Amino acid sequence: MNHLHPVESAAEVPGPARPFQTEQRLVALGMGGAVMVTVAVLLLLVAMQPFAMPDLEAPGAKLAYAARLDAPLAAWLGAAIANVARLRFFSAMDIGGGAQAKASPAILRAGAILQNTLEQVVFAIGSHCALATQLPARWMVVLPGLAGLFCTGRALFWLGYRHGAAARAFGFGLTFYPTVGACGAAIALLFH
Repeated sequence: MNHLHPVESAAEVPGPARPFQTEQRLVALGMGGAVMVTVAVLLLLVAMQPFAMPDLEAPGAKLAYAARLDAPLAAWLGAAIANVARLRFFSAMDIGGGAQAKASPAILRAGAILQNTLEQVVFAIGSHCALATQLPARWMVVLPGLAGLFCTGRALFWLGYRHGAAARAFGFGLTFYPTVGACGAAIALLFH
């Protein structure tokens, strides 16, 4: 339960336009597609080495590089915060903030996007930095790929959110699964 905003009653929440199992299958397809795109992009980056990488042998230099690449991730968080503020400013129902008894559907939706973006940004930046300090120089090319996948995924998630779970699944997956991979690789490299 989101403690910042009340849950709408069942009568106020529109159900999916499709049966539940159909919606689940479409979500699974979107998520699976995101996994395939993630693997393809990262493998192509490593195989092709499409751009020159700076000299990144020292862990501090690798960490600084990852931090610079992750600035757009923080910008997505800023955009989500600004969106909630913008919607509240222009809504008589919502201008009082999150302590009100009821929020508009637009604020509930924007708040959900903000919450998910916060969670994803924290997970991604931590995972990218942990991975960066351990990657061999040749593999550092995956870091711009991780940041690019995150930003593309956030845009698709945000655009699809109002259209339901299936419409946002690919964007969610494109944000989440590259980070899961980065975190898993960072943990694996600890024991290598």
